[in-house]
Amino acid sequence: MTPGMWSHLGQRARVWPGRNYPLGSSWTEESTNFAVYAPAGTQAWVCLFDEDGVETRHALTEFSLGIWHGALPGVSPGTRYGYRVAGPWRPEEGLRFNPHKLLLDPYGQAVSGTFTPSPAVFGYVQGSPSERNLEDSAPYVPRSVVVNDAFDWGDDPPMRRRWRDTVIYEMHVKGMTALHDRVPEHLRGTYAGLATPAVTDYLRDLGVTAVELLPVHQFVSETALVARGTSNYWGYNSIGYFAPHNGYSSSGDRGGQVTEFKQMVKAFHEAGLEVLLDVVYNHTAEAGAEGPTLSFRGLDDRGFYRRVHPTRDALTSVLAFDDTYWDVTGCGNTVDSTNPLALRMILDSLRYWVTEMHVDGFRFDLMSALTRTGYDIDMHSALLVAIGQDPILRHVKLVAEAWDASMDGYLVGRMPPPWVEWNDQYRDTIRDFWRGHSSGIRTVATRLAGSSDLYADDGRSAYNSVNFVTAHDGFTLRDLVSYDRKHNEANGEDNRDGTDNNRSWNHGVEGETDDEGVAALRRRQAANLMATLCLSNGVPMITAGDERGRTQRGNNNAYSQDNEVSWIDWSPDDAWLDVYDVTKTALRLRREHPALRQRHWFEGRPAIRGGPKDLAWLHPSGREMTGDDWHDESLAVVAMFVSGAPLRSPGPHGEQQVDKSFLIYLNSGARPATIEIPEQSWVQAGEVVLSTDFKLPVGTPVKVGDRFSLGSRSVLVLRQT
Repeated sequence: MTPGMWSHLGQRARVWPGRNYPLGSSWTEESTNFAVYAPAGTQAWVCLFDEDGVETRHALTEFSLGIWHGALPGVSPGTRYGYRVAGPWRPEEGLRFNPHKLLLDPYGQAVSGTFTPSPAVFGYVQGSPSERNLEDSAPYVPRSVVVNDAFDWGDDPPMRRRWRDTVIYEMHVKGMTALHDRVPEHLRGTYAGLATPAVTDYLRDLGVTAVELLPVHQFVSETALVARGTSNYWGYNSIGYFAPHNGYSSSGDRGGQVTEFKQMVKAFHEAGLEVLLDVVYNHTAEAGAEGPTLSFRGLDDRGFYRRVHPTRDALTSVLAFDDTYWDVTGCGNTVDSTNPLALRMILDSLRYWVTEMHVDGFRFDLMSALTRTGYDIDMHSALLVAIGQDPILRHVKLVAEAWDASMDGYLVGRMPPPWVEWNDQYRDTIRDFWRGHSSGIRTVATRLAGSSDLYADDGRSAYNSVNFVTAHDGFTLRDLVSYDRKHNEANGEDNRDGTDNNRSWNHGVEGETDDEGVAALRRRQAANLMATLCLSNGVPMITAGDERGRTQRGNNNAYSQDNEVSWIDWSPDDAWLDVYDVTKTALRLRREHPALRQRHWFEGRPAIRGGPKDLAWLHPSGREMTGDDWHDESLAVVAMFVSGAPLRSPGPHGEQQVDKSFLIYLNSGARPATIEIPEQSWVQAGEVVLSTDFKLPVGTPVKVGDRFSLGSRSVLVLRQT
């Protein structure tokens, strides 16, 4: 395509040719380049907005490789802009071009304003003639922002902490500090609030090594939530994959959010904490057929979103395009990661957050939806291969939520290297064990040792299992031991939302109680769960606030609760500080003892000639477990001996590593268990270093041959002296 015809000699084009890369807006002192992909569009404009919101449209006259582009002099950082694109209006063919609609830049690095659905914008059916003629109402349409990327990172190299040394803390940017009395009030709920010592010192002291932030890509709330007077709190409704969400900025929304985010990452790194992002590339905020047109739908609807299987004409047998979105995300649409430009956008976004924002890794929401070639799961799909070959991305932390909303999307144990996975089987097994619903301890032992049934067969390690007992989605730890049923009435969906498969136990009373016996048992059970999580082989993930007894009042789907239900209460009045102490102790033991975070699988045989087994499972009577013991469904005690003399794996310089040995007891039974320390020649004495049984406090000495009673529903950790 050519720009057109000059009208006279000496004429200067108002829009310079610019270039078709990089996509998005790129500012220099000379000009700002704009480039947007809309291959089937027939005309495109970049629309600039002044401080009064007055719009000026500039036609992009250059078109190459499906990209409309041009450069404008005199555009300064902070300028708000959007695109309008004309083209065919044939929704039945997946073509929805509409120059009346202002579109966000898919590559925009910042977004100004919010998108608030209103009857004026949503009083129509997507694809109808009324939509075609609808002018966007300015108060409801956000704008992209031109950004200056300059930032002084100083000495901030990639941390690249080993997975075996990693402890993840999953948290929400706003919820972490919204109620924090030691964070300046004007910074609460923001990126800057997270960067304060009140947060970084707390996390470092607790013993975590990485934060995993719930979605920070620019997102908007679903129309149904707004209609109910609520909003999307979690943020799993992304629309700007290069833009930090402006609602978490204390620096305004004209590019200040970008600098503030970078300052937050730098502060975390200075505290020795890595930053992982929970990313949502599987679907966008444009939702299903009746969702809003915000960006991708108005640029390349047919290419960006997957459609259902084509229909076959009964007479001609010809496959005909069906415009119905194929939805395996449960959110109305599914991004087609096999489309070259959708794939490019995902990869460009990931690299941007690593290279420009210095994040250390990603947790991929509903990863299975992105691993498909056609409609089938494909472990050699374009996205997995591209990430695995990328010289930047293959070295960052990559975590998969290895399922989607479909029956065939469950991939736990199947993701290829270098991926690690959220292990929901660990969650379910450990929950069942501590509530007394497990059929013996066979599977419990497998989960404690790293889930070899899921990861050893293809050469992966125990750290490929990200172990968790709670996450943002579901009960908090306190609610897990306080409620038998979900209580989601506040969500406005008549308690139909949220899972009914909670594997929880209220210990005799539903919800909060003044019964001291029930309250004490709940706190001990919460401590048991945290100790188990922190001392299991694999990568532990703690949900923010669980270590101090955060409650959502029985709500197990608080995605729309942007209020005290979801925010962490930092006051000591109702905090479960005993659970905090157990969590901190367990993480300290893990950090100080490589025997408790080994990088190779246990083999159940000596690591040195004549030495003890690296891992031995013991019966409470002191003997090793037998085949019959493993099938004894009445057995409620797990006893795990881990040898530290020496470890099987050498140190970084090939040196032999020697550590203390440990004996870990977990008793989930309703009655105390008689325990006998086995007679053997390797470890003669030890001491209690962690206990949830008040009759066996930390410091209690033990020796070979001792017999003692381990209280019901309790954890005991013995360390060699």
